[in-house]
Amino acid sequence: MDTSHRFDEAPLAAAALRPLKVPGFLLGVSLGGFFDGVLLHQVLQWHHLLSAVQVAQDLRQQLLADGLFHALMYLLALIALWGLWRRRAALGQAGAGPLLWGMALIGFGTWHALDAVLSHWLLGIHRIRMDASQPLLWDLGWVVVFGLVPLLMGAWALRRRGPPSDGGGGRGAAVSLALAAVFAGPLAARAPQGLDQTVVLFAPGVSPGQAHKALAAVQARIVWVDGSGGVWGVVLEEPAARWALHRRGALFVGQGALAGGCVSWTRPGQAL
Repeated sequence: MDTSHRFDEAPLAAAALRPLKVPGFLLGVSLGGFFDGVLLHQVLQWHHLLSAVQVAQDLRQQLLADGLFHALMYLLALIALWGLWRRRAALGQAGAGPLLWGMALIGFGTWHALDAVLSHWLLGIHRIRMDASQPLLWDLGWVVVFGLVPLLMGAWALRRRGPPSDGGGGRGAAVSLALAAVFAGPLAARAPQGLDQTVVLFAPGVSPGQAHKALAAVQARIVWVDGSGGVWGVVLEEPAARWALHRRGALFVGQGALAGGCVSWTRPGQAL
């Protein structure tokens, strides 16, 4: 049997799949960032993006940094999804599925490896677990499990040789990764279950005393306040009190997607 045509087709197939590499990689990076934000910033609450930056200990600054971080992940996900849409014809090629999964895993692992090197060790803006007695051990364990392991799995996926009839795998991989990215963003802004408090974030120019007077004026029951006096957890009896607080210097008041991210998940600095 003459198999020489297979060697001729191999470079052509690789060239046809090459445009999928960057979108797959960026999807993996964005999913890694969302995973980091949801698990470490919100669920475990081990750190914020700037937890180790002494000049940014105001919770409002921490929340702004976390918000900008998630916005960057949204941007990367949108760029990746647009790239997949533009290159959707390549999804029908043999090997597209393993390539997309492999590049996504490499992107996921790369994010955690870069985060460890840049954020934890070079810049020192946070560690995996800020309250750990041996933070380096947590950093190393995290980068091995969520950095090196996904990188190795991605490299293995890229070496797989799919049969000529596996073109549908590329479309399935693209849809799965796209859905993961689409749902990961809102998950990062999901409010905690059973939250009966309203989070009030005041503008930087509002002093703690002014904030307290504003809350007292609407008869809010104060549950906690962060150390800066700018973020408060309260119980509001009247819905109209939300608008009254905005008139008194609150940037936002609520329990929904906006307030339900790092704000609502943040542990209080001081209970009242």
